[in-house]
Amino acid sequence: MTLLAVDDLTVGYRGPRGLTPVVHHVSVQVEPGQVLALVGESGSGKTTTGHAILGLLPASGEVIGGRIRFRDQELTELSAKGWRDLRGRAVSLIPQDPGVSLDPVRQVGAQVEDVLLLHTDLDATARRNRVHELFEQVGFTDVERRYRQYPHELSGGMRQRVLIAAAIAAEPDLIIADEPTSGLDATVQKQVLDLIDDLRARTGTAVVLVTHDLGVAADRSDVIGVMQDGRLVEVGPTAEVIGTPQHPYTRQLVESVPSRAALPRTNRATGEKVIEVRDLRKVYGGHAAVEGTSFEVRQGETFAIVGESGSGKSTTARILTGLTRATSGSVEVLGTDVTGLSRRGFRPLRRDVQIVYQNPYSSFDPRFDVFDVVEEPLRSFARERLPWKRRAAHEERVIAALEAAALPADFAKRHPRELSGGQRQRVAIARALVLEPKVVILDEPISALDVSVAAQILALLKRLQQERGLTYVFISHDLAVVRAISDRVAVMSNGRIVEQGPVEDVFSDPQDEYTVQLLDAIAGRDLLVAAR
Repeated sequence: MTLLAVDDLTVGYRGPRGLTPVVHHVSVQVEPGQVLALVGESGSGKTTTGHAILGLLPASGEVIGGRIRFRDQELTELSAKGWRDLRGRAVSLIPQDPGVSLDPVRQVGAQVEDVLLLHTDLDATARRNRVHELFEQVGFTDVERRYRQYPHELSGGMRQRVLIAAAIAAEPDLIIADEPTSGLDATVQKQVLDLIDDLRARTGTAVVLVTHDLGVAADRSDVIGVMQDGRLVEVGPTAEVIGTPQHPYTRQLVESVPSRAALPRTNRATGEKVIEVRDLRKVYGGHAAVEGTSFEVRQGETFAIVGESGSGKSTTARILTGLTRATSGSVEVLGTDVTGLSRRGFRPLRRDVQIVYQNPYSSFDPRFDVFDVVEEPLRSFARERLPWKRRAAHEERVIAALEAAALPADFAKRHPRELSGGQRQRVAIARALVLEPKVVILDEPISALDVSVAAQILALLKRLQQERGLTYVFISHDLAVVRAISDRVAVMSNGRIVEQGPVEDVFSDPQDEYTVQLLDAIAGRDLLVAAR
């Protein structure tokens, strides 16, 4: 018996020019206990489809045509009262961002209890006991303490577990999981997905998994629907869609997955050390964020530092760029001991050491157009103080940097808010290149990008390295990406490097148990590799 049937669904949003369709004629079915993954890049319509199924479209959204049947009920005709009765009890949502979805001023246990208050006849004591049971099911210990905590007291993975507890509280028949592991470390992602799988196996709950991560879809779904530009371009059993994709866009997605699309290595390392770190230590408030770390980076290579949130990798990057002072140890960058330098003292090295951040938009001045963003490092070292003369003198270098980052010259006139995530990251790369540095620190530069855009950025970085002899320090929590771009890798855990060496050696024969866990957590590893 079909649990959910979406037939010829068309959804639009109202704007200044009227109602614009964004999802076109989508048809899918979900059986009890089945996982359907809707995959596609940002703007493909997958989240809009999921929200339409749940009746959670924003005020500007509207189902234009088609039908959505859940068991024997037509959902497009439900009243507000009908949705209140159904949503949370029979169908529920695991949202993407727990930081937005949880009330910051209420205890998390009380927020889960809200579902029970609305959909059950349990008294206060029974509701609290039920929340304790749910917290145990999602892997919490000391559940009463967790009940009383506020969202800010929990890690990202813990907050996501709270949302899962709320979604399953009334034992629904269908869960829409909207990017439930986006932004989580690989091992935490695996724990959350294992939890959803376990609950599905125990209760028979069906899942519609909305994700841009083809690896996650490959690992966790029975059926995959591929969406592009609001249309379902391919749908079928997961193994078939991954192994023998029929649509060009699906083939593009499969080929873009880093674990399967490792870039050819042309290691140009000269043997000259450009970075040397010895016994690095950084303490915050009595806690050692980095402890006894040592490594070296050679000219022309890509050296990756990989680990989960809190491992110390980003702190290390900030010390390398002079944004944070080391507590002890020694750090030499391009022959200069920067260990005790202030930001002002590090300034002479800024021409040669640049950084590209995870979220470029947050590092852009909101008043600046693209030209201003890319020119910013040049202004810091400019001798000419008259703005119009300075801008004219810098125009050629700014345009050259944009073109090196595969952006046309006319992008200089645009504002970053008008650009896609991939275009913004290219602007950030152009800004890093404009001073013609020798070393670029890349701090999670593609973690927020869709898979095909991420592949384009990785290819761009590799090309620029080959053309300019750049040295990269690549910070990431994603081992699949590290394998695609790096020559050597250091694995960090709890502030220490537990393993380092050539990337193929570490991947093929890991020596530390933590490295083994990270490798095992790579989503889609088995199916995507088998599909080669």
